[in-house]
Amino acid sequence: MTPRGTAPADGRRAVETVWRIESARIVGALARYTGDFALAEDLAQEALAEALVSWPIDGVPGNPAGWLRTVGRRRAIDGFRRRSALDDRYAALARDLGEGGATSGGPATDGETADADVLWDPDRIDDDVLALAFIACHPVLSREARVALTLRVIGGLTSDEIARAFLVPTATVQARITRAKKTLAAARVPFEVPPPQQRRERLGSVLSVVYVIFTEGSTATSGQEWIRTDLAHEAIRMARILTRLMPDEPEALGLLALLELTAARFPARTGPDGEPVLLDQQDRGRWDQSAIRRGRAALARAERAGRGLGAYGLQAAIAECHASAPSVGETDWERVVALYDALGKLAPSPVVELNRAVAVAMVEGPAAALRLVDDLVAAEALPGSHLVPSVRGELLTRLGRTAEACAELARAARLSGNARERDLLERKRTALGSISGSPHRSP
Repeated sequence: MTPRGTAPADGRRAVETVWRIESARIVGALARYTGDFALAEDLAQEALAEALVSWPIDGVPGNPAGWLRTVGRRRAIDGFRRRSALDDRYAALARDLGEGGATSGGPATDGETADADVLWDPDRIDDDVLALAFIACHPVLSREARVALTLRVIGGLTSDEIARAFLVPTATVQARITRAKKTLAAARVPFEVPPPQQRRERLGSVLSVVYVIFTEGSTATSGQEWIRTDLAHEAIRMARILTRLMPDEPEALGLLALLELTAARFPARTGPDGEPVLLDQQDRGRWDQSAIRRGRAALARAERAGRGLGAYGLQAAIAECHASAPSVGETDWERVVALYDALGKLAPSPVVELNRAVAVAMVEGPAAALRLVDDLVAAEALPGSHLVPSVRGELLTRLGRTAEACAELARAARLSGNARERDLLERKRTALGSISGSPHRSP
């Protein structure tokens, strides 16, 4: 261990750093060893709590991850003993861990961390983390539960951090995680990477959860901030983990490419006071060129996989069109429309059609795009969303139909749950009303 006298703040920071980096591997190793995902997650949390008490006082162990794993498996053995579970599983645990009949108690010492390496088979680490991802995103769970559990076991976030990320009470997050673990136990979901025939279907759920987390971070649906970079970067980190675990899976690579290329614009998407800056007004010199290179590299790997681009890969290709263009006007909008055409066939949705309409406006003009948006209105697509009136207001503005545009922008502002975006829409409406000479009020 580091010498006693370590500052409490340094000890806490060490716990947080190690947990954020190693939590998925620790939970995965404990889950494989005990055969019980819910128990493993609880054991890992107990080890974390022990570290938060011990490390600021006794110093940081020389092998911090090993310390946490050792404490976790000691808690498992204590639990088996308390339940008098002297069965084959306990006997195997005791033999493998060299515990014999000794009583286990407090945290491991530096010398004891070597025992934890029994849990740490390098050849199985990847499978452990991948199994965690598939369990956290199992189809028996609700989307909200999948998101919370993924952020907990893969992202290493605490309940408080997840609650802040999604602007819900901590108790709500804790309840979702508790229900999720009970649901997985009731469904007898095994701790394993699914067999090949199930893997692709289940992978879609995993990627979808990471995408949802990133989307909420890149354009927050509520709250005071337009971009939640902390949440978006957690999603990117998880996408990188998935591509390391599945280096030949084109959709995992496509998702990583999409997230990197989208996040590259973050530095230019907000002004000095956090106000939104739209694409046509962004200083492209502020775009993160390193992220663009990483995104392009991931997209190239997805294309080389030889199975064609999936939904995430096609969206990444669209993002690449923006990343490679010197300006909005010089963007290859015809290619963007073609990519949206392909995306609409592969993964049809009203949001895809709305985005396609925006691209069509750049190729064929606002009138053609407005017809597409009006079709969405007639079909009552995206009810309650601010997106349709927002786009419709922009198109009406370009067509000179100012009164209608003001009404649509006012409606979009009312429907928006994000304070920054609502202010932006109100400013647009006010400016448009001033130009027309008649300040339109929100109905």
